[in-house]
Amino acid sequence: MRSTHPGDYFPRNARPPEWIEPFIANVRAAGQSISTVERKTGLDSDRVLQELAGGLRELGFEVESGKKASERIRRPVLFGRNGHAEVSFEIDAFHEAHGIVLEVEAGRGARGNATYRDIIRTSLIVDAKYLALLLPVYYRHTSGAREVSVRAYEDCAYLLSALYASQRLTLPFRGVLLVGY
Repeated sequence: MRSTHPGDYFPRNARPPEWIEPFIANVRAAGQSISTVERKTGLDSDRVLQELAGGLRELGFEVESGKKASERIRRPVLFGRNGHAEVSFEIDAFHEAHGIVLEVEAGRGARGNATYRDIIRTSLIVDAKYLALLLPVYYRHTSGAREVSVRAYEDCAYLLSALYASQRLTLPFRGVLLVGY
């Protein structure tokens, strides 16, 4: 899996599920249009999701199609009266049969704490069995007068390695797939 689009599955002591290979193949198929390895400026997460959407739908994902309320995907966290979702979170895509929550991050994921937010929020979503997290291999931006390159994928891989190795915080889903683009 160590190509221009690396992928790692956590926990490392569990066999990756079968859905991972076709998922990563979908990311690789869009590689030329989404890769951050050679690109000087990164794409935003909406554009990356748009490039992957057709293949994701073929794999059985429901994918966010726009920013209008009717085009977004909301997954329940808490239920209130009459069984209606009282609290729900918006996500980029969901695979009902496998319970896969997909989040695609770009600049915010590289520079901020979006990966932490995605891990915690996915932990609270009803029926979430897996988190698939897509991050840029490199996110380039300007800080002052200099160009800065953030290794978003590697930073998150270190975080997930520490999380699973320490066993001090147990995540409530079966695994996390981290894919770099």
